[in-house]
Amino acid sequence: MAHYIPKIALTAGDPAGIGPELAVKTAVSPEWNNRARFVIYGEVTVLEEAARRWSDGKVTEIRSAGSLPFGSFELGRADGRCGKIAYDGLTMAVRDALSGEVDAIVTAPMNKYAVNLAGIPFTGHTERIAELCGCSNYVMMQSSGALRMVFVTCHIPLAEVPSRAVKSEIVRVTRLLDEAVRAEGIASPKLAMAAINPHAGENGCMGVEDERETKPAIAELRAAGIDVDGPFPPDTLFVESTRSRYDGLVTMYHDQGHIPFKMLAFESGVNSTLGLPVIRTSPDHGTAFDIAWRGIADEGSFHAAVDLAIRRAIRRREREAQ
Repeated sequence: MAHYIPKIALTAGDPAGIGPELAVKTAVSPEWNNRARFVIYGEVTVLEEAARRWSDGKVTEIRSAGSLPFGSFELGRADGRCGKIAYDGLTMAVRDALSGEVDAIVTAPMNKYAVNLAGIPFTGHTERIAELCGCSNYVMMQSSGALRMVFVTCHIPLAEVPSRAVKSEIVRVTRLLDEAVRAEGIASPKLAMAAINPHAGENGCMGVEDERETKPAIAELRAAGIDVDGPFPPDTLFVESTRSRYDGLVTMYHDQGHIPFKMLAFESGVNSTLGLPVIRTSPDHGTAFDIAWRGIADEGSFHAAVDLAIRRAIRRREREAQ
């Protein structure tokens, strides 16, 4: 098929954060010439101000997510009005992706507290996008090159992890990871799984969860032809000599995976959501209110997210054309 140039939705995220800067700089960067077209979802005057500051006034197509004139809110501070703009922009972008108007979505950071200040219960992009897609079988993945990591539980209190990291969920999430790695062209993925407890529970001496949940899950997955090792003590899984042997890692809860991942790949990490009918990626950082609108935000993670979204959109189009 002829070279396909996908249309990528960039959500500008919280107007008071670094999202508008990242979205505008990305949309006009020559790095993406002949690779992608962009449409930014956000507040028009905010994006125009970002373009004036960082792209000589040049800006790509904008879809307005509401009115909150630049200067009417405090930069670098959580504000319910900003949270509402970010939330509505995300909603618009997902609906356009579902209708086929855009090929993929790259989401700039939102502030969860700001969205909740607007009276909207919100735990994260991943959950909201899945809700809009009517999808229950999904999982967050963090990736940077050959390092790929999923989370059996994510945006929940630590106290709830033991009751949620159960065999059925472990199997479901690992299957999604296996499918995602295969979609990247690795025919026989080799996966590793972290234990729930320290020392993998020491055969039940440090908790029975691994005896009851992770080990039976691994047995079921292996019986189904999925090559997965573990459960590994979490404090040894991320050592290079161990993790480098695997194409993907399964972790049990948010901080178990996010802390080592961000230490290893903070400036290049990409967050994506597996199992959805739409392609969604994002940078692996937050709104960075402390440096918002200063023109110094690191663009590495956002650019990596855009690159991954483009590659996945092209692969999807190629598969559909076969």
